Amino acid sequence: MPNILLIDDDRELTLMLSQYLKAEGFNVSAAHDGSSGESEALSGAFDLIVLDVMLPRVTGIDLLRRIRRKSDIPVLLLTARGADVDRIAGLDLGADDYVPKPCSPGELVARMRAILRRVPGDPAVQARETIEAGPLVMWPGSRRAHWHDEVLALTSTEFSLLEVLARHGGQIVAKEQLSLDGLGRALTPYDRRIDVHISSIRQKLGPRPDGESWIIGVRGQGYQLATA
Repeated sequence: MPNILLIDDDRELTLMLSQYLKAEGFNVSAAHDGSSGESEALSGAFDLIVLDVMLPRVTGIDLLRRIRRKSDIPVLLLTARGADVDRIAGLDLGADDYVPKPCSPGELVARMRAILRRVPGDPAVQARETIEAGPLVMWPGSRRAHWHDEVLALTSTEFSLLEVLARHGGQIVAKEQLSLDGLGRALTPYDRRIDVHISSIRQKLGPRPDGESWIIGVRGQGYQLATA
């Protein structure tokens, strides 16, 4: 049973979500402020964090920034409807996904399960499969990646998207396919999740010797991972 941490100052909503998630097979704990939420999030006891952006004093975005300095634990943001700035900021900081509030518990559970499917259930499992694409080597079974023989730190969503690109190294991958294979759902109109995550991966890979990006955007088609 996955261990879930809810960080939200709305105690009534937290209680309702906790009851729903427990009925869906999750172990659930809750924190209602940034200070206790940060210590719980970094305790190593949880598989996924559901984090409300609108926390008092320490905002959810600030808390996410603190968490990402020390941990790559999957984080799902709860954002206000129409709060595009918060969503983009959260994705830029390494959030794995977001759900606008008010949300249906069913949609929340679906998004949580999609994230958890991209995370290994046993970190001790050694990968048998190896993917190589130019200077990139990935071990999907253990969710490890090396870039130019150095450890490449990726969030779970970044790993999944880069894995899709690496499996098609040198070939253009449509954004629709990236969304289905990397995020686990169909691409919707005006959805910028893919673009924001790709931008973060590009920063981590750095430029090619000629100054161009390792991930090439092909207008109207998708993205391509260069292999040389």
